[in-house]
Amino acid sequence: PEVTPANVSGGGGTKAELVITWETVPEELQNGGGFGYVVAFRPFGTVSWMQTVVASPDASRYVFRNESLPPFFPYEVRVGVYNNKGEGSFSPVTIVYSADEEPTRAPTNVIARSLSSSEVEVFWSLLPESQSKGRIQGYEVRYWKHDDKEEQAGRIRTMTNQTFAKISHLKGNALYHLAVKAYNTAGMGPSSAVVNVTTKKPPPSQPPGNIIWNSSDSKIILNWDQVKAQNNESEVKGYKVLYRWNRQSSTSVIETNKTSVELSLPFDEDYIVEIKPFSDGGDGNSSEQIRIPKISNAYARGSGASTSNACTLSAISTIMISLTARSSL
Repeated sequence: PEVTPANVSGGGGTKAELVITWETVPEELQNGGGFGYVVAFRPFGTVSWMQTVVASPDASRYVFRNESLPPFFPYEVRVGVYNNKGEGSFSPVTIVYSADEEPTRAPTNVIARSLSSSEVEVFWSLLPESQSKGRIQGYEVRYWKHDDKEEQAGRIRTMTNQTFAKISHLKGNALYHLAVKAYNTAGMGPSSAVVNVTTKKPPPSQPPGNIIWNSSDSKIILNWDQVKAQNNESEVKGYKVLYRWNRQSSTSVIETNKTSVELSLPFDEDYIVEIKPFSDGGDGNSSEQIRIPKISNAYARGSGASTSNACTLSAISTIMISLTARSSL
């Protein structure tokens, strides 16, 4: 054979293994029957090669197992080919690491806090590699609801030295259990102590209603009814007023703990406005979008019903009446 295997690499596996991989040589390049591979490897810095024959032309992996293999140790590796007519050449030498062993220590100082009705955050102390036999590639957080079995736990992984994680899409006002493990290519280390956290109550489901707007001297004043949370909902802490030009997608937000807000906006554009309450449990449901039409007069008013064309005309009629009244004076 004239062609050597490409992309010789490897690594990973379980404790006391050296995993070597390569790309198979296509049949049309094998130049005869009896095709196979010769895998050679040696500990980095040594002279003598160990060799083994893999007699399958479709093989792309060889695993050397020996309990004396040191964990995560570099080996020089090369893969050659042969067929019934003789041996071909070897691939270039590459470095492959033997399998690591699992971390032997559990993370400590695990704490969790609720961010909202659907999110919690968990923190833990960095586990020094000097305290664990295996390298640490990252951490895995397991979480499960109190009524569920631990085997059904969700999992989220962090990389390297990250010692916190945010878990989303949880159920509101529910007790969760969490535990953290270190991991590497060999597997998972022991689990930390289990910690508990309860998500916050869901945000208010009732959107703001009876929204009325008034414009005067380049200002838009909005008023709405107070939203009251149900017993199973988080208390309202305030409101978010979202507004944008009708022809733009970017939205501005103002927060207030009152049921009114004053916006200083030019009147040369239509505006789209919506309002929603917020709480410890997160943002509540938003009101319907309100369109405040472009106006040339300094005084106008309207309500949430101005989302429809008919009511927009009603708001414009109000402007016309105001203009008529002023001119008659």
